[in-house]
Amino acid sequence: MVRRHFLMSAAGAAGVFESGSFAAGPNDRIRVAIVGLRGQARNHIRSYGAMNDVEIAAMCDVDETVLNERLSDVEKLGRKRPQRFIDFRKVLESKDIDAVSIATPNFHHTLQAVWACQAGKDVYVEKPCSHNIFEARQIVAAARKYDRIVQHGTNGRSTVSTRAAMQHLRDGVIGDVFMARGLCFKMRDTIGRAPVEPVPSGVHYDLWTGPAKVHPFTRNRFHYNWHWFWEYGNGDIGNQGPHQLDVARWGLGVKYPVKVNSTGGHFLFDDDQETPNTQVATFEFDDNGRKKLLVFEVRHWMSNDEKDVSIGNLFYGSKGYLTIKAGVPNSGFQTYLGKEGTPGPSGTTAEGGSGAFGGNHWRNFIEAVRSRRREDLHAEIEEGAISSTLVHLANISYRLGRTLNFDSAQFKCTGDAEANAMFTREYRKPFVVPDKV
Repeated sequence: MVRRHFLMSAAGAAGVFESGSFAAGPNDRIRVAIVGLRGQARNHIRSYGAMNDVEIAAMCDVDETVLNERLSDVEKLGRKRPQRFIDFRKVLESKDIDAVSIATPNFHHTLQAVWACQAGKDVYVEKPCSHNIFEARQIVAAARKYDRIVQHGTNGRSTVSTRAAMQHLRDGVIGDVFMARGLCFKMRDTIGRAPVEPVPSGVHYDLWTGPAKVHPFTRNRFHYNWHWFWEYGNGDIGNQGPHQLDVARWGLGVKYPVKVNSTGGHFLFDDDQETPNTQVATFEFDDNGRKKLLVFEVRHWMSNDEKDVSIGNLFYGSKGYLTIKAGVPNSGFQTYLGKEGTPGPSGTTAEGGSGAFGGNHWRNFIEAVRSRRREDLHAEIEEGAISSTLVHLANISYRLGRTLNFDSAQFKCTGDAEANAMFTREYRKPFVVPDKV
């Protein structure tokens, strides 16, 4: 089936090449539309704006105030003003756009990426690529069926020091790696309680709500704080977690777990937040008969770091351990060897010569768009979908209050119909992720 889809897509791609689009020659600019313009979108704008072979051709957001500000930001970079869109579906109708870069809230990621693939656009999609497990499978299916280049926003895969750390793990510097940890220690204050109020002028709330149930507008259900509501977000394990879960899987050399358990709660604050602000998730893997363990932890308030890591990873092996400090300018990795913990090989992002935070994930995406080789991507969508699935399994375990036994061959939780029912959601028409892409 995959081969048939590839051949069909390749035939269609030949027509694109002949039409004189970006793939026709290396000197042509790739025309990108950036969708969802708060927060992480600033990094999209800066990254593409620094590339001479890329044009930020369009920008789209349902909040017209934010949209107008970002259009001006592009002009301040010395670039021409992009096309202006409010409805993402109109972006896909444009033949002047080659790729879309999606930085919308989690619950829009999969549907927008699927629509983009169907429209013949390549896709950069922020993490997590899906809001639930069903969507994680559908986004990969769309990428394969339409033969699109789809990069997942787990940019640690492009970070120079992290890639070097992974090579040291593969080289056996700390021996046989049997356990990894992911840490997300962020001092997040209460979001308080926000009253119902009229939808602000210039906000297209129906488009923002998309596939979710319609709720009365409150500030806490909108910019950024949507992360803490199950209808839209996945908590901090679905916000920061995809980065550290992805790196942990990468270092362990594993894909899907066989057992998942997650506990925690919403501590200290009396506010509108639904998702836990303190959470521990444990994943057990069977790596060809060898048991491996991954533990991810969220702490939201007063906390120590662990071996100078507040956001990042730790790997444990038979000869020592390795730490990865992420998300700060002096990030990097350090190995500690033997019982004495003697410092061994280390590296920082600055040593990679690619800026304070290491390699450029957006540049890697553009290069793969040009080569038409998805194996050139550092975070091809299938890897992102697996890491996103870990997020969702952990949250299902947390919400049900029990351990899940996951069968990746059957793609279900064994003997747990209630858990399997939580793999998807009820979609509000017309914003429905299709069963068949």
